[in-house]
Amino acid sequence: MTPTINVVIVDDSAFMRKSLSMMLESDPQIKVVATARNGKEGIEKIRQYRPDLVTMDIEMPEMDGLTALGIIMKEMPLPVLMVSSLTNEGAQSTLDALNLGAVDFIPKDLSSVSLDIVKIKEDLIAKVKHIAQSRALQFRLQRIRSGGRTRAAAPLAPVQRAGSVPSGRKDLRAVVIGISTGGPFALLQTIPKLPKDFPLGIAIVQHMPPRFTKSMAERLNGLSKVEVKEAEAGDILRPGLVLIAPGGMHMTFEANGNSAAAVISPEPSTTLHRPCADVMILSAADVFKGPLLGVIMTGMGKDGLQGLKRIKMLGGFVVAQNEETCVVYGMPKAAVDEGVADVAVALEDIPKTLVKIVSE
Repeated sequence: MTPTINVVIVDDSAFMRKSLSMMLESDPQIKVVATARNGKEGIEKIRQYRPDLVTMDIEMPEMDGLTALGIIMKEMPLPVLMVSSLTNEGAQSTLDALNLGAVDFIPKDLSSVSLDIVKIKEDLIAKVKHIAQSRALQFRLQRIRSGGRTRAAAPLAPVQRAGSVPSGRKDLRAVVIGISTGGPFALLQTIPKLPKDFPLGIAIVQHMPPRFTKSMAERLNGLSKVEVKEAEAGDILRPGLVLIAPGGMHMTFEANGNSAAAVISPEPSTTLHRPCADVMILSAADVFKGPLLGVIMTGMGKDGLQGLKRIKMLGGFVVAQNEETCVVYGMPKAAVDEGVADVAVALEDIPKTLVKIVSE
């Protein structure tokens, strides 16, 4: 039998505690063992029940979520899913939480009862299950518990698909990246390690709500040698520039002389995700006159797979994050299983792999 996932919910809103409990316990594999009204009470419940996962509100009386998260990661590290408001302040606090060790977040405005309740519930349950079962995450938390250096690499099994990494691919025109659950941590381990003279522009789709992508872009920009910004209409994808698709909008490209300019639009409105990695990558493959370097990283589902197939068909190269370092091995697994990925490498090796491919 599949083991039960025990969850503690920490939120000062009785409505949110009830809503999250009902959603989670609609799945027979998940049990909410306790709820708490603030960080102080939450820590007591966590010590008492030792759950597999915690959902944690950020703004609470007596002890807020960030303070509680710091204590949890220091004294009893376990997976924490933040419950975040869709505001600029909420986005900044969420990124602070991810830096402190939170695994991911739930947008608070999307967690209440609404017309989209079925999809919201499915996403929440899937996220909780994937995070609770993540081998790479458990390895990272074990390292924290043992006082070791925190890193996202776990030598648990051989790389699923290995291949040789070429160098000097001067024909590649741009880098396109698709990433989702666990993405902010992974991007913080990747983009700041690229050199200032990286010879290609980089376009990223990270599944995030509005405001969050702008805050993440600003934070990455402050840590990186390359320039990072949330994409705006008309931005030219040039060497040394990283464009992150705005949350809630698609990023595509249109020809601009020998370059490509970003187009920001809510259409198509029928995609599961907005922004959508497939929409962005397929557009880039059509607009750039030459092969692309595709990168697919941690995340649920198969978004990006169709775009990567187009890249391969046009002579490009595809790098997948390996299972051992993914918080959720979904999007990269789809690429590996379909034979689209040329190499599967650890998160910590992705920056130098990209540099090697595009350098002499």
